[in-house]
Order: sequence, then C-alpha cells, then structure tokens
Amino acid sequence: MESALRRLAPAGLILFETMGWHHGEGVRFMGLHLDRMCDSARALGIPFARREMHAALEGVESDAPLRLRLSMGLDGAHRLERFPLPPTPARWRLGLAEARLEARDPWRGHKTSERQIYDTARAALPLGVDELLFLNTRGACAEGTITNLFVAGQGGALLTPPLSAGVLPGVLRRHLIETGRARVAPLLPRHLMEAEAIYMGNALRGLIPCDLAEDFAA
Repeated sequence: MESALRRLAPAGLILFETMGWHHGEGVRFMGLHLDRMCDSARALGIPFARREMHAALEGVESDAPLRLRLSMGLDGAHRLERFPLPPTPARWRLGLAEARLEARDPWRGHKTSERQIYDTARAALPLGVDELLFLNTRGACAEGTITNLFVAGQGGALLTPPLSAGVLPGVLRRHLIETGRARVAPLLPRHLMEAEAIYMGNALRGLIPCDLAEDFAA
C-alpha cells in the first residue's frame, strides 16, 4: 500500500545526504547519514540498498578533503557525487529569515529536494550575512538554511530546538544529543540575544560559532 508521504511526493523528488570525507578518517558519521536516508526511504516506500551505498562510500579515495552528495530517487536508484571541500569558516554572522516555517509540514522531517524555502533564502543572503535562522509560524526558533541551531546553556550543554518546531533531524544534532553534548529545549529569538554563545552546525562543517547580525529581531 502506498504511504501517505509518497502520495504527497512531487515528481522528481530525491532524498540526499551531504557528507564530509577526510583522509585517514573516511566519511564522517556515515552510519548516521545512512540511517536518516533509510528512515526517509521507509516512510516513502522506497527500496533502500544500504549495502551498496555503504560500499560506494567506503571506496572513496582522495588526496584532499571532499564533500560527498549521495542522492536517491523514488525508484531507489542512487548516485554518489564528489566535490572539493573548502575550509570551514571561523565564524558566521547570523540573520533572521523573513519567511516562516510550517512546523507540521511533513517534508521538514526529511532531507529531500523539497526545500525551496531554504534555497530561496540562501540565494538571497543579505550582504555580510552567512546564514539565516528560520522561525516557525508560532515564532519559535527552528533551523538555518543548511544547519541546525545550538545555543550554549547552563552547565555547558548545548540547547537545540525540538523536531516538533519544524526541524530536520540533523546528523550532527543527533550525534551531539546521543553523546550528551546537547539537549532538546524550545528556543525563542530572545534566548539567542541573551546567549553567551550561538552555533549553527551540520555534519559537514561541524559547529560554527555565530554573531547575530545587527538587525536580528523577531
């Protein structure tokens, strides 16, 4: 029986994972990336060739760091692309996106090509701004265009918004939660303005410390 999510899928939808490869280390968080893609494939009723994908990722070789993009269509066919991985920036300036996320949108929980709201915002980043933070329609902090949000909390733990806020289950986010470095907590813009430290992060780049843009306001 066709899943409810599959019935909503637009023609040409793809699942994808963006991963970092480093010499002597291989693909960072490979198992977590494959777990997330497998969960989305299951929700869409797509066959998932995990063994073949794992072998392809294990077979990557390079003299320099790489950004890998593993994608899969609704028919289960997958493709692995390789690109140079530029150095991670030391700091970012974080602005606030004008558009609001609908937390109940089922695509918010899956990494797919159904991400026009993020791509549109990222293509129009204001001068001097490196990333934009989205709020949801309730005014709570959600996520960035390509990152999850982390705020330094009491006791040294990082706070990150719950998935119910309309947040992608990021691979780095999952790793930090499972290792006890982060915990889930609802966040509002005022928490960022009062925070000692703010980070935006993903599995490819890690945690990037952020300064708020001068016009950051809800």
